Amino acid sequence: MAKRITRIVLTGGPAAGKTTLISRILKEFKQDDGWKVITIPETATELISGFGIRPFGNCVSMLDFQYFVIGDQLHKERLALKGAEMVPEENVLIIYDRALFDDKAYITDEQFRDILAYFGKTEQEVLAGYDAVLHLVSCAKGAEFAYNFGNEARYEPLETAREKDELTLRAWQAHPNLRVIDNSIDFEDKLRRGIRAIYDCLGMRAPQEVWHKYLIAMPDVEKLQTEFSASAIDMMQTYLVKTQPNVVRRIRQQKNGQEYLYFYTEKRYADKDAWETEKPITQKEYVQYLMEADTALHAVHKTKYRFAVDGRRFEIDVYPFSCERAIMRAELPEGKEAPELLPEIEILREVTGDPAYKNSSLAREQKL
Repeated sequence: MAKRITRIVLTGGPAAGKTTLISRILKEFKQDDGWKVITIPETATELISGFGIRPFGNCVSMLDFQYFVIGDQLHKERLALKGAEMVPEENVLIIYDRALFDDKAYITDEQFRDILAYFGKTEQEVLAGYDAVLHLVSCAKGAEFAYNFGNEARYEPLETAREKDELTLRAWQAHPNLRVIDNSIDFEDKLRRGIRAIYDCLGMRAPQEVWHKYLIAMPDVEKLQTEFSASAIDMMQTYLVKTQPNVVRRIRQQKNGQEYLYFYTEKRYADKDAWETEKPITQKEYVQYLMEADTALHAVHKTKYRFAVDGRRFEIDVYPFSCERAIMRAELPEGKEAPELLPEIEILREVTGDPAYKNSSLAREQKL
């Protein structure tokens, strides 16, 4: 089988959900399933926060700053492509958190072409280097309650965020596979549409999205692994002390093949709305966040068994505090209430939407 490398840009205005979508991509396209996901972080933020090079405060002009950004971006893209060719996995996703044409939103078209020419590139050559572009609309347009200045290196007020969102969309409009993902429903729907768009780019059917949750008798986990080729994923979720009354913070450690991934999540509440954002973090950051753990709650440790039967996905969570029960999530056709594909699983009752079986409740009670 020939190696397949797919290059996808995530772009959009400030606070659009790009970082959270990257977290979902890492969970969706797993190493255990034969995928390798290579992410290229946002170059401008790295230069501002890491190197102190910023296009304001009399440091450098915006035009000079874009020379730094584009030069660094081209270098990282070359490294990512070389890395994609070297890894053993046959299916590789390169995910760009913003890319070269984002810089066009901050300078004139002529200046952008001049900088590309300086590096020996044309606009057509650059666009051809990306298989798809997903423009996530800033929550400053349609989900204002969730707009927060989370990226300290890139602080922008609401009106500026809206303007930058429009300029960024204009910058990428020449790409033949540009998808716009707005805030028309809610954030969870926005993320699902982002994942579906990636499956479309891959020419693959996106998995069904109607999930049901069941309380089940403890299954034979060895049989899940031998008969259904279930992959076992070790996970630990820790809730952090609140720094704002309407924000729930948590961190997660998750095994991915032979490696571990780490995530930081915030869930913000405003009236009846909720907006959950998530970002990958380093092991060092994870350990630092552990110092902020809410000692009134337990860390939720579980082993998640993922498998598919006749094209439908199942997940069974086994907790160390319960020897007799587990939680199963099943992907079912709309209108179907209970899975019939697994007669060896004893369903006790459906608990979809039941708050007693959410992780936050399990962190308090430690029982099923």
